[in-house]
Amino acid sequence: MASLEELKSTRLAKLEILKKAGMNPFPSKVPRSFCLADAKAGFAENEKSGKEFSIVGRIMAIRGQGAILFVVLYDGKGKFQAVFKKDEIDEKLFQLFADAVDIGDFISVTGKFFATQRGEESILVKSWTIATKTLLPLPEKWHGIQDLDERYRLRYLDILMNEHLRDLLIKKSKFWDVTRNFMKEKGFLEVETPTLEVTTGGAEATPFKTHHNDFDLDVFLRISVGELWQKRLMSAGFPKTFEIGKAYRNEGTSPEHAQEFTNMEFYWSFADYTDGMELVREMYIRIAKEVFGQTKFTTRGHTFELDSEWASIDYSLEIKKQTGIDIGTASEKEMMAKLEELGVKYEGQNRERLTDTLWKYCRKNISGPAFLINHPVLVAPLAKSVMDKDGKPTGVVQMFQPIIAGSELGKGYSELNDPIDQKKRFDDQQKLIDSGDTEAMMADYEFVEMLEHGMPPTCGFGFGERFFAFLADKPLRELQAFPLMRPKKD
Repeated sequence: MASLEELKSTRLAKLEILKKAGMNPFPSKVPRSFCLADAKAGFAENEKSGKEFSIVGRIMAIRGQGAILFVVLYDGKGKFQAVFKKDEIDEKLFQLFADAVDIGDFISVTGKFFATQRGEESILVKSWTIATKTLLPLPEKWHGIQDLDERYRLRYLDILMNEHLRDLLIKKSKFWDVTRNFMKEKGFLEVETPTLEVTTGGAEATPFKTHHNDFDLDVFLRISVGELWQKRLMSAGFPKTFEIGKAYRNEGTSPEHAQEFTNMEFYWSFADYTDGMELVREMYIRIAKEVFGQTKFTTRGHTFELDSEWASIDYSLEIKKQTGIDIGTASEKEMMAKLEELGVKYEGQNRERLTDTLWKYCRKNISGPAFLINHPVLVAPLAKSVMDKDGKPTGVVQMFQPIIAGSELGKGYSELNDPIDQKKRFDDQQKLIDSGDTEAMMADYEFVEMLEHGMPPTCGFGFGERFFAFLADKPLRELQAFPLMRPKKD
């Protein structure tokens, strides 16, 4: 089998053949009447007209020999067959095609539409020109690229050869279209907020850090889609806002996590977390129906029906039910002992991190759909407290998370708008940072100042492309067009 360098050398020689024939191997434009999907759709009418048309595409297959060649073209919209007959085209052009063109090249062909004896809709080529001469071959048609690292590195070829992957990327685009349309139908204004921040807010995660040269200031890539900024817009008088955008977290990679990902967050004034749950359930069902044409899915070993009643699961009660640990009274030592007994690895020995790790063990056993509620204040520093009948905090917050297939696929709450309470919670988070917790939330005291000016009661919610990955039953990286890769070693 020839090496890539040998194959490239052969194609370079063919490139010179094209040049000597007076054909530019890389023209800026070539004849094209319409895309191949339109060629298919209008075939009968165009065949009947008897006119000549031009179509363009990448050559995906060549079969035949001698006086007739059948060439399959693909342009990203569809496929179409071009037929080269030696007695229907200039002999020199026919021979030039045979001598200088390879599978993978882009060509423009001109001719009349006709159907072959087998009924294949085709174009009978009268002339052709190169659109792009390729110097390296496509992967083998039936097996594609097998090595995962190579697939991600040569993603353009992976997408080209893998029709199922192309369809999923198209579905992912529709996923966000449906989300955007849903939010706008509900009266939400789409906004843009900063991606570079002095302090990261809205989540607990390790941020990426960079330096702003002009201000001589260290800044961070945002870890949420503008949570603290959108809340400022609530204070500014906008009643409903949302943003679809990138977020970044300098953390590990897994089938459910990536360092760069797309999220949507909305904020809704004069609404609380119960209103948010109703809206989110409706949105998730709409997305499933319009993008996938179904509401029942099997993924990650779980089966769930979105268009059903969603149960409410109490955070502390579920942990106690599954592990026997009462997170309200158990000591950190008891929590660590239980995690070790369960064979669960944990990082950090502070109460917040241990509590969160116990929950993450439990969630994998829940198929859903369900809403997780009654989170302890400790794990939700931006949510309103649930009050008892005497108006005193109960120790849990007005927060909800959709639980689907053993995972949290979104997070929302009645936003905390008490500046005194918010400052205290930021102070608590700062103590965690000072103790070495890199995922604790940074304190933003300018945000506290905004709350002192007043923010209306607000419900906020965010979810991301991980929900799409679960519906598609694929790892998150598989559904990113170009996942981050280490540079290729020489």
